[in-house]
Amino acid sequence: MTVFALIIINKAGGLIYNRTFHEGGLNKISTNDYLVLAGTFHGVHAITARLNPLKPRVGNRSSTSSSSGPGGLLTRPEPPSGLEVLESENFRMQCFTTLTGVKFLLFTDPTQANVDLTMRRVYDMYTDYVMKNPFYQLEMPVRCDMFDRKLGSYIREINNR
Repeated sequence: MTVFALIIINKAGGLIYNRTFHEGGLNKISTNDYLVLAGTFHGVHAITARLNPLKPRVGNRSSTSSSSGPGGLLTRPEPPSGLEVLESENFRMQCFTTLTGVKFLLFTDPTQANVDLTMRRVYDMYTDYVMKNPFYQLEMPVRCDMFDRKLGSYIREINNR
């Protein structure tokens, strides 16, 4: 079981971080290809977030864009999240989107267990070492040595299991 790569995309669709962890896993691609991948995924994610099927009818009430909540008040349905997982026979891509719109794409072996926990830990490291860094500017490429070291150590630990 292996973690192959991590890509972080800002809310505008720009690539702000990419790192490969396992050399034998995915094919090598250029920096330009990473930029294209980030922009393409951002667009696909936006389209899939709009594909929000209607909730099925419950009892005699019809449920269109909103449903009746406690006390007869109208409540909004949960917002759609867009593309979250893409699986192939060679890899699995897991997407985690933050409340601010930053997307974390983790490429793993298709049999990798606990990808959600791994993604959560990566996000925790991002918040601790990047977002709390007083020199980091939002939406700009991530250049934080402590984040790189901690992330590399954590993924190495996973890949060596």
